[in-house]
Amino acid sequence: MAQLDDAEDGNSRADQAAETLRRMLIVGDLVPGQRLSESAMSERLGVSRNTLREAFRVLTHERLLVHKPHAGVFVAVPSLASIIDIYRVRRMIECQALRAAPARHPASRRMRAAVESALASREADDWIAVGTANMEFHSAIVALADSDHLDRLYANISAELRLAFGLLDDPDYLHRPYVDRNVAVLELYLAGEAGEAASVLDEYLLLSERTIVAAYARQLPA
Repeated sequence: MAQLDDAEDGNSRADQAAETLRRMLIVGDLVPGQRLSESAMSERLGVSRNTLREAFRVLTHERLLVHKPHAGVFVAVPSLASIIDIYRVRRMIECQALRAAPARHPASRRMRAAVESALASREADDWIAVGTANMEFHSAIVALADSDHLDRLYANISAELRLAFGLLDDPDYLHRPYVDRNVAVLELYLAGEAGEAASVLDEYLLLSERTIVAAYARQLPA
């Protein structure tokens, strides 16, 4: 029984470490192609190397990290196909969640808080923080669906998405157009126009996808 409890504790610690690493990806603390030192990361997270390796294994399975034999563990660099697929899934999940959401859902408070955070960060010219607030806004939209499964799925998608954003070394250009668009989506939803808000969001996501795909194409050798 003690051995089982120890195993469960180990799994719990690994899950927590994986969640912390996932969050670090979402907020941009880790960047595509970065090598993750076991010793430095285990110290930073306050976990053993065995626990960290299990967390690495989880995130490698989620395609957020890549293990290279004799080289170590690296943050994944998204492929063009994965970027296109991420946006296809985003439109399916986010637009439907918004279109079907009941009026004044509690998650709308998270949406409003994210918009206010983005506006304040824009005023401070902190575009990394604007990007993080934008990610929170979209996570809040998914929360309108009241689905733990979708929330967990979207957490993984958000981490992959932030890696795609990392391909564009100009966060001002990347995030500036969407601050006011988020305001528009929120105002339409709060006004009872969820269907129109979803349409605006769909167009917005198509524009964002084109921006990221173009950035990816510029990274390719001529």
